[in-house]
Amino acid sequence: MADQGVQIDGDKLCCSICLDLLKDPVTIPCGHSYCMNCIKRHFDEEDQKNIHSCPQCRQTFIQRPVLKKSTMLAELVEELKKTGLYAVPADYCYAGPGDVACDVCTGRKLKAIKSCLQCLVSYCEQHLQLHHNVDALKKHKLVDPSEKLQDTICSHHNEVMKIFCRTDNRCICYACSIDEHKAHETVPASAERTQREKELNPCREKIQQRIENRKKDVNLLQQEVEAVNQSADKAVRDTEKIFSELILLIEKRSSDMKQQIRFEQETEINRVNELLEELEEELNELKRKDTELEKLSHTEDHTQFLNMFPLLSDLNESSESRCPTARPLLYFGDVPAAVSEVKDKLQGVLQKGWQKVSRTVINVDVLLPQPEPKTRAEFLKFSTQLTLDPDTVNMRLLLSEENRRATFVNKKQAYPGHPERFTNRSQVLSRESLTGRHYCEVEWSGFGIYVAVAYKSIMRTGDESEFGNNDKSWALRCSSSHYELSHKRVCEWLSGPQSSRIGVYLDHTAGVLSFYSVSDTMTLLHRVQATFTQPLYAGLRAYHFLGADSSAVFSELEQMDTVTE
Repeated sequence: MADQGVQIDGDKLCCSICLDLLKDPVTIPCGHSYCMNCIKRHFDEEDQKNIHSCPQCRQTFIQRPVLKKSTMLAELVEELKKTGLYAVPADYCYAGPGDVACDVCTGRKLKAIKSCLQCLVSYCEQHLQLHHNVDALKKHKLVDPSEKLQDTICSHHNEVMKIFCRTDNRCICYACSIDEHKAHETVPASAERTQREKELNPCREKIQQRIENRKKDVNLLQQEVEAVNQSADKAVRDTEKIFSELILLIEKRSSDMKQQIRFEQETEINRVNELLEELEEELNELKRKDTELEKLSHTEDHTQFLNMFPLLSDLNESSESRCPTARPLLYFGDVPAAVSEVKDKLQGVLQKGWQKVSRTVINVDVLLPQPEPKTRAEFLKFSTQLTLDPDTVNMRLLLSEENRRATFVNKKQAYPGHPERFTNRSQVLSRESLTGRHYCEVEWSGFGIYVAVAYKSIMRTGDESEFGNNDKSWALRCSSSHYELSHKRVCEWLSGPQSSRIGVYLDHTAGVLSFYSVSDTMTLLHRVQATFTQPLYAGLRAYHFLGADSSAVFSELEQMDTVTE
C-alpha cells in the first residue's frame, strides 16, 4: 500500500487504552477499535456491573460484545510496521523514575499530567480528555500529578477527607465528623489551610535567619582553623630553632615537643571540623526544609498540605550562636617563651622545666573558649540522662527505676559473673561514656554515698578499685555532716550547704569537673582542673553504717532557672 502512494496515519491505528499500535485489533459495536487484550481487560472489570461500555464514547451494551479480530485493521497495522515510519508520538512521554504514571495506561505507562481528587486517579494527556469533554467530569478537581492520592481517603469510610478536626489536629471525612468526631471542633480543610498558610512565611523567615546565622558561624570557625594552623606552624618553627641550640642534650625533647603540639593542633582542628560538619548538616537540613516548605506552598491538595506542614515547620530552636564573639587568642604563642626559659636553666633543671612546657602546650588558648554555665537553666542545656551498667554493679547493690537507681542491700544479688563487675566495693559505673560537655544530678538518701567519675580502665577488685583511691577516678563523698573529695587516695574536706541533690558538670575537653550542692540555688562545692586522657563514666557508690542503708539515683531533669552562688 505504501508503494501505491497511500499515506497511513499511525495515530489512527493506535489503541486508545494502551496508546500503542493495535495488537490483534477488534472493533466493537459502536465502531471504535482496540487491542483485543486491552478491551477484554476493560470488559472483565465491568462484568460485576452487568453492563459494558466503550472507553471512548461511553456507549453501553446490555450484553458483552463478542470480540472478533478485524482482519483489515490487522493488515493495515502490518503494512505500517513494514514501512518503518511509525514511532510513538513526541507528545507521548513515558513515565520514568520519580514521575507519576497514568493509572489508566496498560503495558508501558505514560507520564501523568493531572490527578483527579474525585476519581483519585492520575491521567496522561490522552486519558484526561474525558474530563475535558464530559460535563459531569468537568466539575472534578484536577491538580498536579500526585503519588499520594490515597492519603486523601479515610481508611475507615473510604471517603475523601475534606474536613479538618482541630481537636485531634488531623484531616477526616464527612462520616468521621458525624461519628467519632461529632463533639469536636471541625472546619473545612480549605479553611484550615488558609489559616495555616499564614504561619508559612514566618516559619520560612525563621529558617532563613537561622541559615544566615549558621553561615556566620561557619565563616568564623574557618577563620579560627586558619589562625590555629598559622600559630601552630609558627610555634613549631620557633621551638625547633630554640631546641637546635641545645644540641644533643635536649634533642629528644625537641621531637617530643613537636609531636605534642601537633597532637593538640590535630585535636583542636578535629573539634572544629566536627562542629563545622554539624553546622553544615544543619544548614543543609534548613535549606531542605525551606525548599520543601516553598514547594508545599504551591500544592493544591489541602490534605497533603495539612499532613506535611506540621512535619516541615517543626524546628529545634537554638537561640544562641555556637561560636561566641571572637577575642584575641595566644594559641601556641607562649610555647617558645617557655622553651627559652628551659634552655636558660640547662640540663640541671630540664625535668622541671619540661613539665612546665608540656602544661603550656596542653592548656594553650586555642579556639574560642566555652564558658562554664552560670544558672541551672544553662547547666540543664548539657543535661545527660544516665543509666547504670548491670555488668559493672557490685552484688551488694540493687538496681531499679530502669537502672537509674542503686540501693545498698544486705543480701547479695545473684548477678552473673562478668569481668567488669566490681567485687570489693558496693559501686557501679554508668553505661554511657562522657566526652565533651555534660551535666547530671544525683538524688541521694540514707547514711552516705559517693558520686564519682572514672575511666573504664579502673580496677574492679581490691582497695585500688574504690572510687577516689587511684589516679583513674575522682569521687565526692556525701554524708549528713560533710562533703569530702578524694583522688589518688588524697582526701579533702569541703564546706557547703547540705543537700540531698548533687550536680555534676564535666567539660572533658577543657579538663573541668565541678560538683554542686543543689537546692533553691546551686553552690559550687569543688572544681577539679585536670587533663582527661580517656572517656569518663559516671559512678555511684552506696554503703551502710550501723544499720543505715543508702540509695542514689540519676535524676530526670526538668529545666529551672536558679542563680549559682
